Amino acid sequence: MKSRSLAAPYLVWMALFTIVPLAIVAYFAFTDSQTGEFTMKNIANLGNYMPILIKSIWLALISSLICLVIGYPVAYYIAGCNETTQRFLYMLVMLPMCISFLLRTLAWVALTEDTGIINNIITALGMEPLPLIRNNGAVVLGMVYNYLPYMIMPLYTVIMKIDRHLIEAAEDLGCNGANVFKRVILPLSVPGIISGFTMVFVPAVSTFYISQKLGSSGTTLIGDVIESQFKTAYNPNLGAALSLVLMIMIFVCIGVMNRFSDDEEVITV
Repeated sequence: MKSRSLAAPYLVWMALFTIVPLAIVAYFAFTDSQTGEFTMKNIANLGNYMPILIKSIWLALISSLICLVIGYPVAYYIAGCNETTQRFLYMLVMLPMCISFLLRTLAWVALTEDTGIINNIITALGMEPLPLIRNNGAVVLGMVYNYLPYMIMPLYTVIMKIDRHLIEAAEDLGCNGANVFKRVILPLSVPGIISGFTMVFVPAVSTFYISQKLGSSGTTLIGDVIESQFKTAYNPNLGAALSLVLMIMIFVCIGVMNRFSDDEEVITV
């Protein structure tokens, strides 16, 4: 009985700041902006924004894969260091997260602008400036920079939890370093890969600030459309319908992450 009373503040918090907002979004998604009556018009209009949604998913997938390619070796290296070095390197990974997300993105704007720091150096060397901003590559770069720590953290945690006796047993059975990684370390780190991929993909697919600052009119993402429906188009019902689609995608991603996190890996040496 006492434990239930201690959980009451958490349940109230969940109701007020999670369940109620989700219910409001669902209500607006299925009501008319003029009459307030039930309608499927907002859901039917989602097809008009399908190319933007597909593009958002595509760029988020690319960013997540790049974060995985960069993050896994970094996490693996940190896990292999001594305790003091691990703490220092982990702090360096976490350090960008202590700085405002907006400031980190604006820093890349200052670096990649046509008259920014990088192009000024290139021009000083007698070369033509490069188109580093207002394209899909700049948006992906911003996503990777901002969300890379979310990939490294779960990978590092999972690799650190791997039983070293399994690695020693594989080596005793004649496995070289590549086979140990392929048969032991990589399979056991799959939950971390799934968790990190989800933690990068979810914010990347719904971002709007990165695409606004580093992209152009041709790099409009679904997050930009949702923001415009609430702020400039004054059509919160359509914005809520688009948000509902994103929420469903997020719930599916979280479900997949939890499913893999709960699975036990079977190792064959």
